[in-house]
Amino acid sequence: MILEQFYLRCLAHASYLIGDAGTKTAIVVDPQRDIDLYVDRAAELGLEIRGTFLTHFHADFLAGHLELRDRTGATIYLGAKARAEYTFVPMADGDMLPLGHVRLQILETPGHTIESISILVFDLDRDVDRPYAVLTGDTLFVGDVGRPDLRASSGWAPTVLARMLYHSLHEQLLTLPDATLIYPAHGAGSLCGRSLSPERVSTLGDQRRLNYALRAMDEDAFVRLVTVDQPDAPDYFEYDAVLNTREHPTLDTTLKRGLKPLTLEAVLALQNTGAQVLDTREPADFAQAHMRDSINIGLGGRFATWAGTVLDRTRPIVVVAEPTREAEAAMRLGRIGFDVVVGYLEGGIQALEHRDDLIQQTRRVSIEEAEAFLSASPPPLVLDVRTPGEWETARIGSSINIPLNHLIERAADVPRDRSILILCAGGYRSSIAASLLRQRHFTDLVELAGGMTAWETARMPVRSSQHS
Repeated sequence: MILEQFYLRCLAHASYLIGDAGTKTAIVVDPQRDIDLYVDRAAELGLEIRGTFLTHFHADFLAGHLELRDRTGATIYLGAKARAEYTFVPMADGDMLPLGHVRLQILETPGHTIESISILVFDLDRDVDRPYAVLTGDTLFVGDVGRPDLRASSGWAPTVLARMLYHSLHEQLLTLPDATLIYPAHGAGSLCGRSLSPERVSTLGDQRRLNYALRAMDEDAFVRLVTVDQPDAPDYFEYDAVLNTREHPTLDTTLKRGLKPLTLEAVLALQNTGAQVLDTREPADFAQAHMRDSINIGLGGRFATWAGTVLDRTRPIVVVAEPTREAEAAMRLGRIGFDVVVGYLEGGIQALEHRDDLIQQTRRVSIEEAEAFLSASPPPLVLDVRTPGEWETARIGSSINIPLNHLIERAADVPRDRSILILCAGGYRSSIAASLLRQRHFTDLVELAGGMTAWETARMPVRSSQHS
């Protein structure tokens, strides 16, 4: 048996290659959209990819099942309750798929979504009766369980799905042997759960002891537990979940269409007709010089999540990137189904070398400069764009909290007659925020370099909700 995990850090996403060395066949579970890593690894192992499973219609990324189908001829397998535009094989509870000395068996485990399945993996050379592992999708994570509220806009009440999730856990997964390995579809950082562990694999026995959502409680208590205090889900989640059910162009097709070098004049023309100019450089580089009205979302941070949150998926996107990283930016947008890239600025920011009229800068201040700035009369407004939980734990003085994911809709709450000091945890989100406010004609903006991390490291005073 071959069982390999592929982990995509920027989306906290785990996918799997399962194969049988004897028959030289393999399947891929929950693939990311750029599928070369599976195709290349299968070739290294001498395996032929025969099929691909989605444990459910993922909301946080566009899966690569159509890419694998078109590239390798793989059969697509979905849970029996799934509905999709493309041809697939529905797999109901107890259905099996043999791969030589490996057997896959389906557990229907609705709750995160109605069509969710888990996949038991039997290594027949070890034990024909007890599974070696179970791929749990977004039903059971290491340290958490899947949230039941992501499909509310499709008509599924979170409380209804939460009750399904309770039964899936207690009547399906928790009946497995303690030694069964747990391989989930996400790890820490994913918004598909509340408190996922950074560990990427566990055992059912450990989860039975350590997972807060699996401790002894009745169904009503479980429903209350998993339907409150879930993190905000980006708007693109519902879009991706629906797009994963539809026939759509593959990533190769969209990249060929969108990876075109554009002159500065062409970029300006596109911008003037509604295109978004996305600068993917790091915040410090963006602050030094960037194109007028561009949006900064650096490739070094949680790029996909924030791109999906602040960009408009219906409007063209022009990329500004460090030379040679344009394709990476377009590909990472493609991972979340933002197939609206129309090209990139040829030469990157250097194309603006003699166009001072098109260049903007963002002032970034050190802790010492910020301290002096805050002592001015009148003092600046301190705008903290972290999550409410971060802000309540530790904040600067009388700062106001507008989380970055709500900044566009609440821009009117930001005064225009005061200087504004913007901060986040480390400087990534504050750069996005500054670029969004500059687009909306805020001019007196300053960023705190290093954010709250630098502030606390310097032992500067903080307030909290417990000691306010």
